[in-house]
Parts: sequence; C-alpha cells; structure tokens
Amino acid sequence: MTHYPIAIFGEVLFDQFPDGPAILGGAPFNVAWHLQAFGQRPGFISRVGDDALGVSIRTAMQDWGMADANLQTDPEHPTGTVQVTFPNGEPAYQILDQQAYDYIAEPTAITAPLLYHGTLALRYATSAQALQALAARLDCTVFIDVNLRAPWWQAEQVKTWLAAADWVKLNEDELYQLTRQQATLKETLQAFLQELQLTALIVTRGSLGAVALTAGGEFIEVVPSSQAAITDTVGAGDAFASVLLLGLQKAWPLALAMTRAQEFASALVMHKGATVQDKGFYQRFIAGWGL
Repeated sequence: MTHYPIAIFGEVLFDQFPDGPAILGGAPFNVAWHLQAFGQRPGFISRVGDDALGVSIRTAMQDWGMADANLQTDPEHPTGTVQVTFPNGEPAYQILDQQAYDYIAEPTAITAPLLYHGTLALRYATSAQALQALAARLDCTVFIDVNLRAPWWQAEQVKTWLAAADWVKLNEDELYQLTRQQATLKETLQAFLQELQLTALIVTRGSLGAVALTAGGEFIEVVPSSQAAITDTVGAGDAFASVLLLGLQKAWPLALAMTRAQEFASALVMHKGATVQDKGFYQRFIAGWGL
C-alpha cells in the first residue's frame, strides 16, 4: 500500500492545437503535474493506450519525477486526444469517444487523505464505478473540479457527484448551467452551496478573477493583479485548482490560497498549453510561498 498526500483521478490526454503541436494535458493530469513541481508527490490514477502516445505520457511523467505506478495501460482503447480550437478567442474542445481514460480500473494499493477528480472521466460506467469505489475506500476529503464538455455530461449526474464532495470548483458559465441564477453571484453561490451541503464552493471568472464561499459564510474575491500578455487560457482553471489543493495540503487560510491560486493561474496563461516543462517556471512560487 502506497500513501500519497493527494490522490488525483481522471484523464490524461494530448491537446491538439490548430497550428500543429500536440501538448500534454487533461485537467487531472495538469493538476498532478503542477503539484509534482511544487514538491507534493501526488498519486495520479489514469489509463493510457498501448500506443506511442501512451509511452510518451509515461516517459514524461518519469522525467518530471511523477509516480507512474497507477498509470494503467489499456490494450484495446487509444490514449486520449482532444482537438482544441479558439472561436472568439476562447478555447473549444472536440473530445473523442471511447478513450483509454474511460476504462480506469480501481487502484487498490493507494491511500490518501485528499482525493481530487474532475467530471469528464466519469462519462462512462467503468471509470465512474472505479472512482466511486476508491472514494468509499479512502473515506477522505473530496475535491471536484467540474469540466462540462458537450455532449459528455448530464446535469443531474454531475450534481450527484458534487453532492458527494466537500470542495467544488467550477467556472461561472458552469455554475449557471447547474443551478438557477439568483439576484447576485454571492446569492447564487449561497443557494448552490446549501443545496449540495459543501464545505466550500469556488467559482473562477476568467479576467474577473475568482470567488469562494465556505459553509461558515466566509466570502472571498480575488482578481488578477495586472493584465498580463495572454498566450492562451487552456489549463488556467487547472493551475488555479492545483494551488487550492496545495493550500489544503499546507493548511493555508483560504484567502491566502485563493490569492496564490490567482497569481499562479495568471502566470500560466502567458504560456502555450496547460503544462509547463521548465521547472524554473515554478521557482519563484516555491521561494515566495516557502515550499
């Protein structure tokens, strides 16, 4: 049995950009990648195909220092790929069907006090049942990062997963797809948090920053400190989530974790793609945050 500070469950894939390059991604993988760079040694649980892309993912993980014991190999289904386009400057994703990450088996040799997962990898029963069994066995704090990617979600199914969580992060558009809009954003958060009985609800708002509301009534707003030159926004929410998880692991006050999450996400969007392979990129955060 291997103990990890954070278990991360879900998809790993390649984002194929319109100008040619394929960049390693998938929300859970992006979060695990950042946490590894921050020295947290996450336990990443996913599945790749028995193909060249799968080999390259395993190699990238090993080169980054990530544990790959829970990266499964599927003999029948391909490693995940996504076509990324930018209509009106915002990323859009064409997500292929029947990918290896749809068939994740429950890992039985892992323990962790904190479990992160998204919603995309739960679109089919195999991975969904594996995640459900893992969460029941670990009996730990659950952090869900919502990713509503058409046509791969249904509102009631997503809300069932959210109701089993402690912490939920989603963007503002996703919030209004899952709950009725109230007079103010804060009132919308209050109603949704109460409906789901969450510990905390975090909503990212792009250039407007992010807000958080806790069960204790703490309401936090953060905004980017400056308008940096944005290369693309793919993975900005994942960068934000990784620092929130880091804050949970380090017992930071939520206001501090939110401020640092916004700082890191603002730096990430200056790079192409959702992962950065230069460890120097992380050094100012490691030094500034005392990691």
